[in-house]
Amino acid sequence: MRALGCVLVAAVLAACGGGGEQGREKEKGRPAVDMQQAGERAEAILDGTMAAIQPAVTWSYGYPMKEACTNGLNRPTGATSINRTRHVLTVISARRRGNLLGAVQRYWEQHGFTIQSVTPDPGRPAIRGRSSDGFTVALAVGTIGNVHVSAGYSCAEDAPMTYPKGTPGEPGGPKAEELKPRVRSDFWSSERPVAP
Repeated sequence: MRALGCVLVAAVLAACGGGGEQGREKEKGRPAVDMQQAGERAEAILDGTMAAIQPAVTWSYGYPMKEACTNGLNRPTGATSINRTRHVLTVISARRRGNLLGAVQRYWEQHGFTIQSVTPDPGRPAIRGRSSDGFTVALAVGTIGNVHVSAGYSCAEDAPMTYPKGTPGEPGGPKAEELKPRVRSDFWSSERPVAP
């Protein structure tokens, strides 16, 4: 399960504009952000995204990821790409996945995100977007129907970071097996055809 999340996280980090000096050169106009500020903004994006899903779903914090930005010689640059994730613990049936992606896409568009790609595959749908301030977001459905929503930022200035209570790997955080979808919902878990 954690490996599935890591695949999505790696994709988000890779989409954050590229590591190191080349990635930073592309985005010279954006304001300087340190790792703590980037983490807080990513959490706010995810909090808003999860609240926009109605009926509400049960979710858990995912494992936070970070990757040092390097120059062309693989030397550190004093910057790090960060990524935060939410795991949806509500069972989302195949019939309801379109509803979920639609709700998230509408929320992101309403908040100024540019939708970069939508994968309508009924088995593993996904959506990716980007904010004007350089944050990349993604929602993807895994092979067992597990849903991850992530927000990432490339090459934030190195700084100490804090994490919300309940973050995996932090005190009080869940165990990996607790991140699997297991909560039933009359709406989201339903296999009945979606009304036109």
